[in-house]
Amino acid sequence: MTLDQLECFVAVARVGHFTRAADGVGIAQPSLSRQIAALEKDVGVRLFDRGSGPVSLSAAGEALLPVATRMLEDRAAAYRHIDELTGLTRGRLRIGATPSLCISLVADVLSRYRATHPGIQLHVTEAGSRTLTTKLNQGELDLALVVTERTDDSPNLALTPLLREELVVVSSANLPPLTTRQEITLEELAQQDLVACHDSYDLRIALDHAFVAAGLHAHLAVEGGELDAVLRFVARGIGVSVAPMMAALHYPGLRVTRLTAPQLHRTVVLARRAGIAPSHAAVAFHGLLDDAVETFATEATAGLSVRKLPE
Repeated sequence: MTLDQLECFVAVARVGHFTRAADGVGIAQPSLSRQIAALEKDVGVRLFDRGSGPVSLSAAGEALLPVATRMLEDRAAAYRHIDELTGLTRGRLRIGATPSLCISLVADVLSRYRATHPGIQLHVTEAGSRTLTTKLNQGELDLALVVTERTDDSPNLALTPLLREELVVVSSANLPPLTTRQEITLEELAQQDLVACHDSYDLRIALDHAFVAAGLHAHLAVEGGELDAVLRFVARGIGVSVAPMMAALHYPGLRVTRLTAPQLHRTVVLARRAGIAPSHAAVAFHGLLDDAVETFATEATAGLSVRKLPE
């Protein structure tokens, strides 16, 4: 029993005539007759009483008609749902991103995405890069924005480079500047009261490694907060911190100073599972993400860099 056979059966049942039913279905009458014959052979009983007048349903045909109608309606509904998904009028997209990207790049992209595709349900997971890549491998996310310096190589992931970004020193714009220069060294930063994220953050790990490599010890005034809280503390003058430039530009009340000797950077990539074609919703998100990265790269100021990477 096939859906094509059931479509021919329902068409004949509705009009009571094989030729008119064939015209309605869009096939030749002999082809429709073969479909009906094959269906009757499959179910083992006649479905129509064929006389000299209009064709009428047998008792078995009467029993099959509502079932066949529902099956054809389900097929039509399936096609409608698929059209809605490919047309981005409905569906779901599961996105992962690090905290610093959630308050900057992702916030902008989600705003644009919701305005363009309001029927797509968005689910965001905020976590460190290694946690996000694990969730991708386990099928819990469709896409993730992660920092390559904090991820392990995984043959199961496809990585698309997005940008290379400086890490900068942030301080309160309402207090005297840390220096009259446009830059500050890591050694000078070590002499400041530092507000730091908790030690599982990609950003905190990178900063701790830099201090250790330079043989320096940071003076921690406050530690353990989420990035949003850290930037709020800095804006209130509790101390200074290090943040990705995009996050710093997004947050009011902060002064940005370039970090030198050494400069610190991070590379952000868009990750997804390899070998699995992205959904239409994911492709649309990637397109808006590329546009946002281009905008950030254009808005970079004061010699600080956000550089879009070639794919």
